[in-house]
Amino acid sequence: MIYQLKREQHINCSLDEAWAFFSTPRNLDKLTPESVGFKITQCDSDTAHEGQMIAYKVKVAPLTWVTWLTEITKVNEKESFIDDQRIGPYKIWHHTHRFKELEDGVLMTDDITYVMPFGLIGVIVHALFVKNKLRHIFDERKRLCEQYFSAGNASTS
Repeated sequence: MIYQLKREQHINCSLDEAWAFFSTPRNLDKLTPESVGFKITQCDSDTAHEGQMIAYKVKVAPLTWVTWLTEITKVNEKESFIDDQRIGPYKIWHHTHRFKELEDGVLMTDDITYVMPFGLIGVIVHALFVKNKLRHIFDERKRLCEQYFSAGNASTS
């Protein structure tokens, strides 16, 4: 099965501030709930660029960490970027981040297309755990993002 998750969020900042923050891979730590178990282990640049490889460790179960390697495959400056999984917990992970300037801030859109591994077992694991975990991660990301940008941190990312 092919799954999709789409989230939109209004951010109270300029397009320049949003782009500077979200195109800095290390800022992902600031928007990922601690409960998820997520650590960046390798990142060769502070700015997302095509061909950039970013390695993480992700906790998929108690005491079970897996390596997740993503590649930034496309960057449209101040408009969008795409990360695709190369190694990790999904069979396919394709995440498009979009930014649109509005009169009163920025509309950020996350479009994720993903496929679970292990056939029917993956479908069951998705229904029981993964679907809700991804929703939780992006709900928390929205909350943390609102908190971060309302605190006036955007210009100091």
